[in-house]
Amino acid sequence: MPRFASFLVDDSGSIDAEVEFAKDEQGLRVLSGRMSGSVSMTCQRCLEPVSIALQATLNLAVVLTEEQAENLTRSYDPLLMETDEIELLPVIEDELILSLPLVPYHNDCSIKTSYGDVETARTQDEKPNPFSVLAQLKEKANKS
Repeated sequence: MPRFASFLVDDSGSIDAEVEFAKDEQGLRVLSGRMSGSVSMTCQRCLEPVSIALQATLNLAVVLTEEQAENLTRSYDPLLMETDEIELLPVIEDELILSLPLVPYHNDCSIKTSYGDVETARTQDEKPNPFSVLAQLKEKANKS
């Protein structure tokens, strides 16, 4: 699954998938299933790998035309058949990509907010404010 893998730090995780094919009460051909597993993504706070637990579900109805897809009940997402065969791996890959968090992060990572030497940061804080002269002029103008 190269598209799914492009969102991950490495290929160390694993995904378990269980898919069922059936016909429902209306005679629609449906795919239902569950995927779960754990993968590593880049934490957007500290840029270190973070383990993400994934849970995804499939609930698709096979349709042949766009019109059938529009008339489909809300309980199913449409799976448009363009050929006589369904490639299952891209369908699973799409659902896994949709289940990834938009912004992965550790719940307890510490963010480095100060860069460089601490003494350098103190010296920059102790420099005089160049606008203090304007404040003094404003005070003199208010007194007159």
